[in-house]
Amino acid sequence: MRTEIKIPLILGIVIVSAVIGFSLFLSSLESQVLEFKNGDNQTNIVTNENKINKSEFKKAPKLVGISEYINTLPDELQEKIDQSVVLYDIWTYSCINCIRTLPFITSWNEKYADEGLLIIGIHSPEFEFEKDVTNVKNAVAKYGIKYPVVLDNEKKTWKAFENNYWPRKYIADHEGYIRYDHIGEGGYQETEKVIQKLLKERSDSMGIEPILDEELVQIKEFEHSWIRTPELYFGYDFATGRNQLGSPEGFKPNQDVIYSIPKSTQLHYFYLDGTWKNLEGSMKLVSNSGSIVLPYSGKEVNIVTAGEANLRINIDGMTIDPSIYGKDVGVNGQVHVHEPRLYNIVQTDKPEEHTLEIFVETPGFQIYTFTFG
Repeated sequence: MRTEIKIPLILGIVIVSAVIGFSLFLSSLESQVLEFKNGDNQTNIVTNENKINKSEFKKAPKLVGISEYINTLPDELQEKIDQSVVLYDIWTYSCINCIRTLPFITSWNEKYADEGLLIIGIHSPEFEFEKDVTNVKNAVAKYGIKYPVVLDNEKKTWKAFENNYWPRKYIADHEGYIRYDHIGEGGYQETEKVIQKLLKERSDSMGIEPILDEELVQIKEFEHSWIRTPELYFGYDFATGRNQLGSPEGFKPNQDVIYSIPKSTQLHYFYLDGTWKNLEGSMKLVSNSGSIVLPYSGKEVNIVTAGEANLRINIDGMTIDPSIYGKDVGVNGQVHVHEPRLYNIVQTDKPEEHTLEIFVETPGFQIYTFTFG
């Protein structure tokens, strides 16, 4: 082949080869780009499939009508709520059911606060004395509460949550959706598992690695007796629809009534002796002395009282035996009432039926409720 023909031919072959090679390279590159995009789409699809549909959940309401803040400040608290998993605990400090939950709640605070859990105690009072911030602060210190507590004295936040119970726990995720709701005592392991789950969701959304101890808090729960006397109210307003005052004189709103104890008494009813003023939330001793008689069933008896007095406690006609002293019973079976709160009078290992007698020799003593376990 002539040289002048051979050289252009070789150049042509080289150029064609280069074009074909470049085309193949672009095709390969395009294929890789498409593969990468498709990979992204698959990831998004999986993510979207796993994303929780929160349309069925309500957002946690704002804290409204708060009169006092303990362990926090308003602006500081709102800042903490944002992007936290929030456990809202609606409680009041003289409620025995609320008190029994506190060891678990304080333990969760200690365990998970650094991992994104914020606990807020919403203190919604049942009685007037529970509105006093000093009384609430004393209770917060007594029960070792380190998390924020807000005083919902007019129950505006209570109403915003559409609540009707003490205690009640709501848990909102880091986006503010209420994902869990528990009424009363118990359910502690279930509740803690929800906390762990929502903290994991929070970590995933923030792209951080959670450091969670998945072992659940172990605290011995109080075991209620199946058959026990129901809560008994001394205030005429609270007793409406659940009147278990056995004295024949009955309730007489805002009046001083001279009560007597009948010869025959009935289980689950309370009886009064002496002159007592009927108040909306309590009864107040007017005479120099008085007594309360209560045939009850259960293994724990508590009273909610106010005013300063020494109470003498009898069980079945005898001074209470030291073997069944409640936590607040002192020497010679007496209870010194010195601040408005719940006092534990009787504790037994198993449910028992007894007649409790409380003797008072101090005018001005007030009693609100009996509660049982």
